[in-house]
Amino acid sequence: MASSHSSSPVPQSNSSDAFFKKEMDATKRFRPVQSLPDVCPKEPTGNPNNLHDSPSLVVDQQRWTIYHSKVNLPAALNDPRLAKRESDFFTKTWGVDFVDTEVTPSFYLPQITKEHFASYQQEITPREKVHERCKNICTSKDTFDGTLLHTHDKSRTDLEQVPKIFMKPDFALEDSLTFNAVLPWSHFSTAGGKGNRDAASSKLLQEKLSHYLDIVEVNIAHQISLRSEAFFHAMTSQHELQDYLRKTSQGVKLLREKISKIDKVMCEGSLRVLRLSLTRNNCIKVYNKLKLMATVHQTQPTVQLLLSTSEFVGALDLIATTQEVLQQELQGIHSFRHLGSQLCELEKLIDKMMIAEFSTYARNDLNRPLEDDCQILEEERLVSLVFGLLKQRKLNFYEIYGDEMINTAKNIIKQCVVNTVSQIEEIDTEVVVKLADQMRMMNFPQWFDLLKNIFSKFTIFLKRIKATLNTIRSVVFLVLDKNQKNRDLEDTLQKNSAKESTVDTEVAYLTHEGMFISDAFGDGELPAGAGDTASQRNTSPNSEPCSSDSVSEPECTTDSSSSKEHTSSSVTPGGVEMMISDDMKLTDLELVRLANNIQELLYNASDICHDRSVKFLMARAKDGFLEKLNSNEFVTLSRLMEGFILDTEQICGRKSMSLRGALQSQANKFVNRFHEERKTKLSLLLDNERWKQAEVPAEFQDLVDSVSDGRISLPEKKPAATEERKPAEFLIVEGQKYATVGTVLLLIRIILEYCQCVDNIPSITTDMLTRLSDLLKYFNSRSCQLVLGAGALQVVGLKTITTKNLALSSRCLQLIVHYIPIIRTHFEARLQPKQFSMLRHFDHITKDYHDHIAEISAKLVAIMDSIFDKLLSKYEVKAPVPSTCFRNICKQMAKMHEAIYDLLPEEQTQMLFLRINASYKLHLKRQLAHLNVVNDGGPLNGLVTSDVAFYTGNLQALKGLNNLDLNMAEIWEQKR
Repeated sequence: MASSHSSSPVPQSNSSDAFFKKEMDATKRFRPVQSLPDVCPKEPTGNPNNLHDSPSLVVDQQRWTIYHSKVNLPAALNDPRLAKRESDFFTKTWGVDFVDTEVTPSFYLPQITKEHFASYQQEITPREKVHERCKNICTSKDTFDGTLLHTHDKSRTDLEQVPKIFMKPDFALEDSLTFNAVLPWSHFSTAGGKGNRDAASSKLLQEKLSHYLDIVEVNIAHQISLRSEAFFHAMTSQHELQDYLRKTSQGVKLLREKISKIDKVMCEGSLRVLRLSLTRNNCIKVYNKLKLMATVHQTQPTVQLLLSTSEFVGALDLIATTQEVLQQELQGIHSFRHLGSQLCELEKLIDKMMIAEFSTYARNDLNRPLEDDCQILEEERLVSLVFGLLKQRKLNFYEIYGDEMINTAKNIIKQCVVNTVSQIEEIDTEVVVKLADQMRMMNFPQWFDLLKNIFSKFTIFLKRIKATLNTIRSVVFLVLDKNQKNRDLEDTLQKNSAKESTVDTEVAYLTHEGMFISDAFGDGELPAGAGDTASQRNTSPNSEPCSSDSVSEPECTTDSSSSKEHTSSSVTPGGVEMMISDDMKLTDLELVRLANNIQELLYNASDICHDRSVKFLMARAKDGFLEKLNSNEFVTLSRLMEGFILDTEQICGRKSMSLRGALQSQANKFVNRFHEERKTKLSLLLDNERWKQAEVPAEFQDLVDSVSDGRISLPEKKPAATEERKPAEFLIVEGQKYATVGTVLLLIRIILEYCQCVDNIPSITTDMLTRLSDLLKYFNSRSCQLVLGAGALQVVGLKTITTKNLALSSRCLQLIVHYIPIIRTHFEARLQPKQFSMLRHFDHITKDYHDHIAEISAKLVAIMDSIFDKLLSKYEVKAPVPSTCFRNICKQMAKMHEAIYDLLPEEQTQMLFLRINASYKLHLKRQLAHLNVVNDGGPLNGLVTSDVAFYTGNLQALKGLNNLDLNMAEIWEQKR
């Protein structure tokens, strides 16, 4: 049976394309035998001519293939959430609302034709031919597979006859169950005369086992025949393999002997040196660690010593350095396991101490005597405290200073009041207990001196605050500047790191390969950066040699490179030098916001001083004290307050509105009282004015002269001279004579008081302009009522309003009109551009005054017109000449001229008489027309001409009217 399977079923072929060839040459008998195609299919090796495309565990280990994909199509297509089965994938994925529509071709995708696949077809056609040829060659494999399959089925059928118990891997006859199953005891029993039957059964069992043995032997022989070639090849190559092993063993022995000699001669000493060097370095490291531990052990006593001298910044730096060393250098040291938490608690304690220290400093700085000294109190201490607070991110420390400012401002006012009251004997402090009541008992000079003292104290107070806050802001800006420099340095290092990276990489590679830098580079080829890098690796700038012959290494230092704090020296504006470390973990935004808050604190200090001053002012104004001040006192108070406001604005750089608002409120009350007093005074003067020309005292002339010089102000009172100047008859204004009444002289003085009040108190300019406009309007309307309206007949008791009264009133109005542009210019210079619209009040007043003057002139003409109408209506052309009518007319004209000539200027007198003459000609012409007298040269005409010549001669004989063009020819009717 074994011989039947001894021949190999592999087909033989003489073709060059055959995959399997029988070994014919004896020299090639040791080549590895190729495995059978059906037993071990070939793995793909990347050759496109291979027949098998299944994945290989060796070749395709790291490459993704289609065999890695896993798709569960039933799970993807059978969605239990849908109400019905969806056969369409798109409907299943996108829902039942999906509608399959035609997709418009894209303009960006080209049209694909067969020509695009031409190059691919040319490339794949040869490969396809090779594939088809290989398929034809492997046709014999199917036959071989059929034969082998048939043989395999037959062997399996034979093996199935053998019981399964023999095939178990744990088959052992020592097991009683297995033994009883293979050899049943019933076949060996001799009892009951059954010996012959039992012997037959034993024989049958023996034959059955022999049959099983034959079946197994046949199958083993068959399997050996299938692999006979490989089996015999292994047997024949066994001797050769043993020779190879013997030679290899001898070579290994010789190599070991050489290595042993080399080790003794060349390596043993060097390795011993390296071990000793490593041991020495380890000892140095341990020594340095012990030194570092000893230093760290002294941290707490050193911190206590620094805190005793208020060196908070040094203590914080020491704690930060120690914490960093504990985390990096001494991590895991059992003896220091509680030191980190102790340092954290100590740092919290320092925070509280610094806040308490800063509060004490602020209290001492603000409550020291307010002398004319604005020096900073202990600037070094302040800088140290601020720097420590910034280091600990306690950015709200300025609020403590703000609270102290409020309390100090209250105490300043209280102390000033107490000191002033104690110096006034009239105030009994035992009877009057409250400070506010004691203050209200002061008169104006005493209270004014107190307010002046308070303002001076507040000014020094603000200067001190500004100096202190400027020092704090300078520390903040120095830290901000340090941050900027650090960023610039980091940018520079980043730019240089790219250049150094190449050298560092080369040095690291050479060191890793066991070469020295000098071996890789020549003396002139060593890059500049490499030498620096190597020296930096072997030397620490802050370390000292641990011994005289020690090697300088990074481990020899007491601090790690990451724990070193780089510091820079900076100087504050006050000359205090301080060291700024790089561990200030504050952003630029936080520092800028802190600087702005400190500047805002200075503004708040100004507001606090103003608010306390307002409360002090209001406490005194409760009983109407400020409203009862006269003009000089209020102006003095206003100037003092304005000066203090300007001083605080100059110190703090921002306006505070509370005190200015209180001053404006008091100024409004003052303006109301000021205006009411003068309006009442003017009303009383007008009610008692008799409208007669008044003499002009010298002081009023001086007042007018000062205005003529371009400045509106009340002249200072001159000391009484030995000879008093006599009053003048007229008021001389810029060379013109003005006849005036006493009321107008006082009105001019009142107007100048308004203007001077505006100079003294600029904040009331608009109110004063409105009140002055009201005053001028009141004078105009009231004088019109008294003169033109004849109100003076009842008020003063005048018998009649004469032409002299009218002319004097007109001249007074002209004097006021002369000063209105000057007043307007004065106010315009003190108004804001947006307030210029208020100047229109002066334009309206000027128009009203001109209208009033025109009405007076018309009234004078009307008086003469009524006289002409009365006299000329009775005129008769008859002898004697001149007639009585013309004599009376000339007499009235002379009276009119006499009344107004000294009051009105010559130009106005001429204009007035021209208007009167026009009225006279109109009435005469009407009367001549009534009498039918014409310019025909007759007797009547001659009489009229004589009368007119008498009138003309008398009129031109009047002073100032000699050149007056009367044009009397207009009295005659023109012939048509």
